[in-house]
Amino acid sequence: MGEVIEQAIRRAINRMYENIGEQLTIDDMARTAMFSKFHFSRVFRQVTGVSPGRFLSAVRLQEAKRLLLSTSLSVADISNRVGYTSVGTFSTRFKSSVGVAPTQYRQLRGVRTDLVQNKVQDAAGHRAATLRGKITFPQTGEPGRIFIGLFPDWIPQGAPVRSAVLSQPGPYTLTDVAPGIWYVLAHSMPHGKEDLLGDDLLADPASCVGTHGPITVGPESVTISANVNLRPMRGLDPPVLHALLDTRRSALSAQAS
Repeated sequence: MGEVIEQAIRRAINRMYENIGEQLTIDDMARTAMFSKFHFSRVFRQVTGVSPGRFLSAVRLQEAKRLLLSTSLSVADISNRVGYTSVGTFSTRFKSSVGVAPTQYRQLRGVRTDLVQNKVQDAAGHRAATLRGKITFPQTGEPGRIFIGLFPDWIPQGAPVRSAVLSQPGPYTLTDVAPGIWYVLAHSMPHGKEDLLGDDLLADPASCVGTHGPITVGPESVTISANVNLRPMRGLDPPVLHALLDTRRSALSAQAS
């Protein structure tokens, strides 16, 4: 992707962060990028992997997570600050994306120690597949433990369908994967920095993410390979990828208990 296009997309993303409480439209963001609306929507998805609307929603929810943990503002006030006109809509979207309601997220300090993987039922009785792969890490830096989650979408929402935690880069295995279309999302944070959120997380060169997908698991699939190359996080990554940090912390807590 050309540097000019990436710079245009960065301008649009910066506007999202700087005007998080405003009712931004696709037209507003396209004008900031200096593209037509249709060209903007197309190249934005090519650069970030998601639509402008979903990216903006992710930015708002990430800021809501930060405010819930770092302030005493009410859920209604936070909802308004991040651009929602309805507290009910905000709470519903927050829960569907993060896995718990805003109030519970605050009470738990962003960590669920009762990580429950979503159960995917296959009514046709097809046998489940095994997903195997290898996690590689950039040559520079030292990885902490690595969380791997299997999700039905490019942006992780709620608990993973399957998950694993590695102490270091290398092979991983996810078992009992039902037929469907899945995405493998991996996240590594340096030891002692699991509490980083938002801009601090992006600014840390040791914070790495990686994706692989879409992966199609058919009714007769037995073993599928999906390697993931971790890379430093960047401003063009959808911020809800940081939800991996929450799930990762939950998995580590459950593993330690």
